Amino acid sequence: MQPEAGSAAARTALFFALAVFTAWYVTAVIGAWRRKRAEAGAAAVTPTAAGLGTGFVTNFFDTLGIGSFAPTTAILRALRLLPDEHIPGTLNVGHCLPVILQSYIFTAIVPVEMRTLIPMIAAAVAGAWLGAGVVSGLPRRQIRLGMGLCLVAAASFMTATQLQLLPEGGTALGLGGIRLSIAIAGNFLLGALMTLGIGLYAPCMVLISLLGMNVIAAYPIMMGSCAFLQPVSSARFTRTGAFSFRVAIGLTLGGIPAVLVAAPLVESMSLYVLRWVVVVVVLSTAVSLLLAARRELAVERAG
Repeated sequence: MQPEAGSAAARTALFFALAVFTAWYVTAVIGAWRRKRAEAGAAAVTPTAAGLGTGFVTNFFDTLGIGSFAPTTAILRALRLLPDEHIPGTLNVGHCLPVILQSYIFTAIVPVEMRTLIPMIAAAVAGAWLGAGVVSGLPRRQIRLGMGLCLVAAASFMTATQLQLLPEGGTALGLGGIRLSIAIAGNFLLGALMTLGIGLYAPCMVLISLLGMNVIAAYPIMMGSCAFLQPVSSARFTRTGAFSFRVAIGLTLGGIPAVLVAAPLVESMSLYVLRWVVVVVVLSTAVSLLLAARRELAVERAG
C-alpha cells in the first residue's frame, strides 16, 4: 500500500514533529545514561539478556496490535527483575523507541487520510495532558469495570460480524463530519484513560472499526498517538530515575528488530485475519481490566 500523494506535505510535517519528540526523548535518555554510569558504573547501564528477550517478544506482538505494556509487566513481575514501583517508568522508557519506529513505518505504508490521523493523534496527546486531572480523579475500579464490559460487548459484535451473523464493517481510510468528531472525542478520552493504566490499542481498534474504517487504519492512529505520548512521560521518568536502566535499554534494543520483523506481517495479513486479531486483542484487554477491577474490589472490602 502507498499513501496518497496529496497528503505528502501533512505526512512530512507529522514526521518532522515526531522527530522533534524523538530527539527530546533521546537527549533525556543519554543524560540519564551518563548520570547512572557515573554513579554506579558500566554494569548498571548494561542490558540484561532477560530484558533483550522480553523486548523482542513483547514488541513483536505489540507491532501486531496486541500491546506491550501488559505482557511486559507480567514478565517483569514473574522474573522479579525490578521493584514494582519501577515498572511504569521502565515500560515507558524501554518501549518508547520501538513505538516511535512503529509509528514511522505504519504512517508511511498505510494510506490513512491525514485529516483523520493528525487530529486523532493530537486529541490523544491533549487528552493525556488536559484530561489527566479529571479522569485520574474518577474511581479507577468503576472505569475499569465499565471499559471491560464495553470491550466484551464490542468483541462480541465483531465476532458476530466475522461469523457473518451481522453486516461486515466498513473499509474507509478516513472520516468526516460527525464521525470524525466522534473519533476525535473518543481518542481524547482514550488518551486521558492512559493515565489510569488502560492501554490505548484495543479500544482504539474498536473505535475505528465501529466508525466504519478499515481495521488496518487503526495502526498508524494508535501507534502515532503513543509515539507522541511516550517521549513526554519518558522524560519525566528519566529525571526522577524511577526506572531500571538495564531492563529499559534491553527492551529498546530487543524491541527495535522485533518491530522490523513483525511490521511486514501486518501489511500482508488479510482483513479477515486482522479482524480476528482485533477480537483477540480486545477480549484479552477486557479480561485484564475486569480482573483488575475485581482485585481492587477485594482490596476495598478487605480494608
